[in-house]
Amino acid sequence: MQISRRTVLSLGSASAVASLLPAAALAQSGSSAYPSQDIHMVTGFPPGSGADVLTRYFGEKVRVLANRPVIVENKVGASGAIAVQYAAQAKPDGYTMYMSAASATAAQMHLYKNPPVQVLKAFQIAATINRQAFMLVVDANSPYKTVQQLTEAMLKKGDKASYATAATSGIVMGAMYSAKTGIKAVEVRYKDSAGSLNDMASGRIDYGMVDPVFALAQQREGRVRILAHSAGTRLQAVPDIPTMAESGVAGMDLVSWWAAHVPMETPKPVVNQINAWFKQILETDETRKFLNKFGGDPFISTPEQAQALFIKEDKAWADYVRLAKIEPQG
Repeated sequence: MQISRRTVLSLGSASAVASLLPAAALAQSGSSAYPSQDIHMVTGFPPGSGADVLTRYFGEKVRVLANRPVIVENKVGASGAIAVQYAAQAKPDGYTMYMSAASATAAQMHLYKNPPVQVLKAFQIAATINRQAFMLVVDANSPYKTVQQLTEAMLKKGDKASYATAATSGIVMGAMYSAKTGIKAVEVRYKDSAGSLNDMASGRIDYGMVDPVFALAQQREGRVRILAHSAGTRLQAVPDIPTMAESGVAGMDLVSWWAAHVPMETPKPVVNQINAWFKQILETDETRKFLNKFGGDPFISTPEQAQALFIKEDKAWADYVRLAKIEPQG
């Protein structure tokens, strides 16, 4: 659905005349007119999910700094591909940001035989947000207390074992876990991680690969137990949670980093303004505590540094997909 964006004009005023000019021209001329409209933040996950919680937090902070309404749009489905396509088709004017793990965005190029969007051509990274890792969880009442115990049990279950995924990094983490341990667990893909809770509680699903926001929230509620995370080294945000490598799954180092993506042709002054907003937000103790609470460490960079990392992620995900032996979707 295309969102209508309207600007209220005051006839005869200088601001009314300025608002009639294209946003790109205003930005290139150094005008302070940006932002002059509502800002839209797009996420590929449903309300209440970890991605949605993070998006709404930063949406509220940007709203205050920009003094403009920020509207969160949940474009759910196809492992994020629907949101990617929607955001890639937006006008390159700074009023639409795609809020996602840039690592997952880069992965789109390798999870499909014919990617719906050439992401390195479609997007530039305006600002980085955090670094975090996906987590292996079991139901809180599961008999498995460690990854080693889970692995031994899953090897015995063979293809009767099963696990839940709902996002790109979880898909790859699950496939890598299977490839590195030799287990034959069947992947069951959900629209969102919440959908797997009842199945894990009933024993229909043995374990899940979920985002840290969801995992930590559910552990605090007593619904799941976190066994390990996918990063190669322990994170400051969750120092007590072991890595998969420490837990007997050698060589796993899968870190996702969140970012505000904008269409490639977005003018440089607008990109710099977005970057400045996020930098200011990330430097506060409140935001550090918020990100730590959900398993993330703050990650500040320039747009140029972020774009270079985005390009590296594309190459890395080509290797991840090969290593995990994931067959690209048609």
